[in-house]
Amino acid sequence: MKYVTINAYKMGLVFKNGAYKKAISEGNHWLMPFENLQQFDMTQPFVSSVHLDILLKDETLKTQLEVVEVQDNEIVLQYENGLFKTILTAGKYAFWKGIITYKFVRVDTSKIEITEEIPANILVNKLGAYIRGYVVESHEKALLFVNGKFERLLEGGTYYWWKNNITIHVAKIDTRQMQIELSGQEILTKDKASLRINFYAQYKVTDIVKAALENKDHEKQLYVLVQLALREFVGTLTLDELLEKKESLAPAILTSLATKTTSLGVEVLNCGIRDIILPGEMREIMNQVLVAEKKAQANIIMRREETASTRSLLNTAKLMEENDMLFKLKEMEYVEKIADKINNISVSGGGQFLEQMKAMFSPVR
Repeated sequence: MKYVTINAYKMGLVFKNGAYKKAISEGNHWLMPFENLQQFDMTQPFVSSVHLDILLKDETLKTQLEVVEVQDNEIVLQYENGLFKTILTAGKYAFWKGIITYKFVRVDTSKIEITEEIPANILVNKLGAYIRGYVVESHEKALLFVNGKFERLLEGGTYYWWKNNITIHVAKIDTRQMQIELSGQEILTKDKASLRINFYAQYKVTDIVKAALENKDHEKQLYVLVQLALREFVGTLTLDELLEKKESLAPAILTSLATKTTSLGVEVLNCGIRDIILPGEMREIMNQVLVAEKKAQANIIMRREETASTRSLLNTAKLMEENDMLFKLKEMEYVEKIADKINNISVSGGGQFLEQMKAMFSPVR
């Protein structure tokens, strides 16, 4: 016989000729001939060279162990004293009771939704191999498709699903204000004038289900709707009317598009003409018309000024006719202007010169 001691926090399994006999706990024990002892640390998971199902037939040992069985479509999160320890995959596991507090969270990975209460840090940092994630930005909305079937609408945020053979597809759409450009649109006016128009339209997606699920390429369809509305409006006006009513074009097209774009799930917020480009010949004609108009305006202004000047001279003449002093002052003004242009004056004559000068600068009584 052999005397053995089982220390605290230990457990012993007795085998005889390789066959399991019994479990012995802390204390001193005698072993019979051909018996040997395996000691196990009760602070560690129980791992034996003998199949677990054989050992669990011993009811005494079974009461000392907490057994966790994990199926093929499962994983189990193992916590020790409230802290995450490891992930248990398919198989059977045993843990000693009494010293360490174990907690096990069972997860069915055959589904896609994560319904278990798992902290985000553990989900992202520890379970990365078992999950798939998608980020929907705050300016986006998304459609969730499961195995090709529309499931639900996703708002902005981060989403995680279990990774398995179920197909998941996320279709995102930007919900911010966007703009389309219609460049070089060749359009005939009502009077058959050929124009090229650069046009823009600002819009945003208001119904993602209609825009992404019920319509294909909603942006291309919107482009065509705006193009047709522009052609329809321009085709009802002559060139002169179009140039005069250019500012009224945007409200008219917005009204025309309001009901048509609803089925696309978008709303046109604003639109307008950037440029109206005339053909070379038409541009020359318009320039000639503009030059003629400006010349006519210049002639009118010149005639108006000439008339005002003549009227002013007539009024001055009437005043001088009625007032001799004013007439003499006007004469002196012109003499002064003439004198400014003269460098030397030669005077000849007799004693009558002073009387002549006096008569020139004195009013006639």
